[in-house]
Amino acid sequence: MSETSLFRERKNRKLLLSAGFSWLFDAMDVGLVSFIAAALSVDWNLGAQQIGLLAAINSTGMAFGAAVSGSLADRYGRKAVLLWTLLLFSVASGLSALAPNFFVLAVFRFIAGFGLGGELPVASTLVSESVPVKVRGKAIVLLESFWAGGWILAALISYFFIPHYGWRLALVIGALPALYALFLRRAIDDSPRYKEQADKGKLSFSQRMSSIWSGQYQRATITLWILWFTVVFSYYGMFLWLPTVMVLKGFTLVKSFQYVLIITLAQLPGYFTAAYLIERIGRKAVLGVYLLLTAVCAIWFGNAGTAGMLLTAGIFLSFFNLGAWGAMYAYTPELYPTSIRSTGVGFAAAFGRIGGIIGPYLVGLLISNGTSITSVFVIFFIAIVIGALTVLLFGRETKGMDPDRV
Repeated sequence: MSETSLFRERKNRKLLLSAGFSWLFDAMDVGLVSFIAAALSVDWNLGAQQIGLLAAINSTGMAFGAAVSGSLADRYGRKAVLLWTLLLFSVASGLSALAPNFFVLAVFRFIAGFGLGGELPVASTLVSESVPVKVRGKAIVLLESFWAGGWILAALISYFFIPHYGWRLALVIGALPALYALFLRRAIDDSPRYKEQADKGKLSFSQRMSSIWSGQYQRATITLWILWFTVVFSYYGMFLWLPTVMVLKGFTLVKSFQYVLIITLAQLPGYFTAAYLIERIGRKAVLGVYLLLTAVCAIWFGNAGTAGMLLTAGIFLSFFNLGAWGAMYAYTPELYPTSIRSTGVGFAAAFGRIGGIIGPYLVGLLISNGTSITSVFVIFFIAIVIGALTVLLFGRETKGMDPDRV
């Protein structure tokens, strides 16, 4: 059976679309935070350090959510945890619209981040376990491509609503995915692999943690944690600041939203090329090449002096960085067996979210202290190169492998 006909099968298409839309709503919420931060800097007169703190708080919630939900999904199933995390971030996003001050907004953003961070590794684990090995990588990258759709939706909402109706309405729209959970409850089920493993008995939390750090998986865990940290650190440090960086470079708020929308559109071909290549040249090659080219584009973007150069550099930065994200999500679940998979993925993602805490806050701190945008992007260049070299030198190729039979 060919890959194309395989993805025409109703059960695979339904799973990918169902999980994909939950992924899209996650991305929409994260994207809205970046656009709202730019609006809040004007509305509440927030400084760069406060904007960075807001993004860091959101990422702190994501770190806790990834660790807790990843572990719970191995204990109680992928489906249950996916539904509850989707509801949690949707409700918290809606309540954020009522925030009277920065402190209350930060509290709701932490709760929303917890749900967001918990949903992503669980969704990728569910899809990875549910599709045939020969298209597993492609399926996860296509799942990750819904992230671009969410950012595009966030950019459209921000462009058409925030300048005219304010940032609160944008957050109200961010609460709508709660309704999607009603559909998702009937549309998906736990993977056959998880059900089979659950019938054999479930490991305790301490047993799962011991396993991911055992001699068999220790190298994979260390590699993943470094990879996730560097990728998340650089992504959230760069992309959550994109609208604000545009404003700092002299563009109006509306113009910055237009540019970020165009840059975000470049994510889609980045995902699709990675999906095409990942089953042909392997996970390590796609990750290494896309990350190294992301690093080059980060330097290019940081040094861009004209509107045209800034836009072009941003397009290529978006293309390669998000293609690498797709490959990373495909690669991570393949390194662990079903019994500890969600725990391994969740804690790798959680450690990465620490980078997501540091990155945005560091940008705010550096900019408030007068550091140039060019120097800030040099830091991201170094981090991305470290991540690329780590996976190329120490990572294990997983193309075509079944981790339950290793």
